Amino acid sequence: MPQETATLEKQGVSAAEAVKRQRQFFATGQTLDVKFRVAQLKKLKNVIEQYEQEIMAALMIDLGKSQFESFATEIGMALNPISHAIKNTAGWARPKRVPTPLFHFIGSSHIYSDPYGVTLIIAPWNYPFQLAISPLAGAIAAGNTSILKPSEIAPATSKILAKIINNNFDPGFLYVLEGGVDATTDLLKEKFDYIFFTGGTGVGRIVYEAAAKFLTPVTLELGGKSPCIVDKDINLTIAARRITWGKLINSGQTCVAPDYLYVHKDVKAGLIDALKKEIKSFYGDSPIENSEYGKIINRKHFDRLLGYLDSGKIIHGGKSDENRLKIEPTIVENPSQDSALLNEEIFGPIIPMIEFTDVKEVISYVNARPKPLALYVFSNNSDFQDAVLKNTSSGGVSVNDTVMHMTGESMPFGGVGDSGMGSYHGTQSFDTFSHKKSVLKRTFWPDAPLRYPPYNKISLKNLKIAISKLL
Repeated sequence: MPQETATLEKQGVSAAEAVKRQRQFFATGQTLDVKFRVAQLKKLKNVIEQYEQEIMAALMIDLGKSQFESFATEIGMALNPISHAIKNTAGWARPKRVPTPLFHFIGSSHIYSDPYGVTLIIAPWNYPFQLAISPLAGAIAAGNTSILKPSEIAPATSKILAKIINNNFDPGFLYVLEGGVDATTDLLKEKFDYIFFTGGTGVGRIVYEAAAKFLTPVTLELGGKSPCIVDKDINLTIAARRITWGKLINSGQTCVAPDYLYVHKDVKAGLIDALKKEIKSFYGDSPIENSEYGKIINRKHFDRLLGYLDSGKIIHGGKSDENRLKIEPTIVENPSQDSALLNEEIFGPIIPMIEFTDVKEVISYVNARPKPLALYVFSNNSDFQDAVLKNTSSGGVSVNDTVMHMTGESMPFGGVGDSGMGSYHGTQSFDTFSHKKSVLKRTFWPDAPLRYPPYNKISLKNLKIAISKLL
């Protein structure tokens, strides 16, 4: 373990006090120094690497995640944006020169990236480590201070996050404030300069409303029912393998998991058989007994998911273990259109399947529902792909794959409509936590008299001539 500095308080710091000391720290100007930002990012990376085993143990307690899945979907996905920011922060922070209109001769125009100041990052329970640290990397790179509120629903991970941050960083710079709904409510009563929230749409509305009282800008990373559209022109085996993987990582508790399968009738039977084979290949005849297969976060969500199983015909799986909070990968055929299974975000290992015959039917169905965070299209037919891409709206898309569009640092990740607003990853993370300040620099000479009063007809004529030459 790294040598730990004593925290000012182990527990009991009020939201108001936490915000106050961060304002005081930000006012010192330390975070404006790019070298300071990079040093803190390197420190964060180092500390995470040294706490790796404790993080994995916490994720096993909260979600039953294996070490491989913990690293692949949590620790590795947190380290990647930190490393990317370490390499690029200096370039991102450098003022960008942009074209200057001729009527500002002699002058230059620049865009400066200013930190907002004190930021609040509210993380969810389904990827409680990754979705706390990944946006934090952007906040640090942009020169902000941050208060991090982990989810109390994943208490072991919340505890290790507090240990990592509060024992190794100045609380005026970074601080983890643990607690339940009351703690979040108290934080939202305070004025922040930016709020970054990941979670459900319902709570997202509450965060948005609280931010509006202070005119605080926000990023809302929400969710929704992400459709997975399977055309008849596919590689059935690979499609089934990638769908199974994307649906069942973290036992389906993923905001971009394929929420329902919309399958062409000609390949429906074949896809069902292929999905069954892949589920067995991944987790054996009894997934509940497999240590690589995770659990549902808590009893409340376990019971909620069991309530979905009477929405249609179960054609695979359906077993559960209430003591271990595990539910088998379950395929439900033709669920009722008014069922919760087809109208609420599942967040679990249940795969509802409906069929279609024409791409227009697919587009109409998707567009009649709230815009999803992700959309998946499996097809070798470029016309089919283009029809779906051009005529639907979603936060992001993977064609012939699932989930992977959100794993790179070169593309922004975020929602649209009910699935969120704003985005992050890579450069977009830095931009999200930065105010883009326009700066015009001019010399004292020349100083054209045209713009100054008193104005007359000749002034107007000359102005029109001047503007026409610029167009």
